[in-house]
Amino acid sequence: MSDFLTRVASAPISWGICEVPGWGAMLPTPRVLREMADLGMPATELGAPGFLPEAAADVAATLSSYDMKLIGGFTPLVLHDRSQEAATIAEARRVARLFQAAGATKMISAVVTDWDWADPHAATREELAHMVTMFGIVDEICEEHGIEQVVHPHVQTMIETSDDVSRVLESCDVKWCLDTGHLAIAGTDPVEFAKTAFDRVGHVHLKDIRMSKVPALMSREKSIMESVQDGLFTTLGEGDVDIAGVVQALEKRGYRGWYVIEQDVALTDGLPAEGQGPLAQVRTSLEFLRGINLPTKTNSIS
Repeated sequence: MSDFLTRVASAPISWGICEVPGWGAMLPTPRVLREMADLGMPATELGAPGFLPEAAADVAATLSSYDMKLIGGFTPLVLHDRSQEAATIAEARRVARLFQAAGATKMISAVVTDWDWADPHAATREELAHMVTMFGIVDEICEEHGIEQVVHPHVQTMIETSDDVSRVLESCDVKWCLDTGHLAIAGTDPVEFAKTAFDRVGHVHLKDIRMSKVPALMSREKSIMESVQDGLFTTLGEGDVDIAGVVQALEKRGYRGWYVIEQDVALTDGLPAEGQGPLAQVRTSLEFLRGINLPTKTNSIS
């Protein structure tokens, strides 16, 4: 029997935990971790600042009390802008030290335009060349700390569109976080990415989306927050992304890393009652994943 379900984890954003002002109500950390644990989640990503303690030892201890561990976390970096090289290296080292000390294994980097997340643009040839150089530097920093960098294609970053994805794939050998939702938003088929770029996949985020909500997001008519609040993301299996196809393609090729259910949620009607809200939504996503027909080969988590 496949060990697939033992490698399914979650992220705090699936419980509405986000640092963006106006995003929605924030559930208390103990409730979120208890609900993750009750669903059998063995691990989580770091989440927004303040969700988990600042000190690495306290992060590890807090998660251990729920029989969970830290996978790593989303790390915005300005990798294309030569003027930000020193600041970017310093931030990458800070995060790598934290993750190493907390027992994490993945730095999920996102190439933001600047530290304030200004609108992205198509990278110039010089910016792409510097980005590639910086991917190598961050890879080395991560290796020094026993972790791995995986680059995250993401709306509102310098790797946003299908052209951005293709240019980075062709320019360097950095590993990727295959995010099913953000790839689909970009116009990249996540199943094809899983098949053709399998050797580059180091981590997976499982997101399902309503494609009808994408044009308003990509035209900047609506922000990411507004799109989330408008129902861009759905529970797995209820949107337009072939989640089962992605998992099947990866497992067939021997992927043995994490699958993180990361369905962005915004709690705009106050805190849900116990047993309701994100807990019920993630449970529905897990039920969908349990129904996927998978290969039988097993191995250990990478």
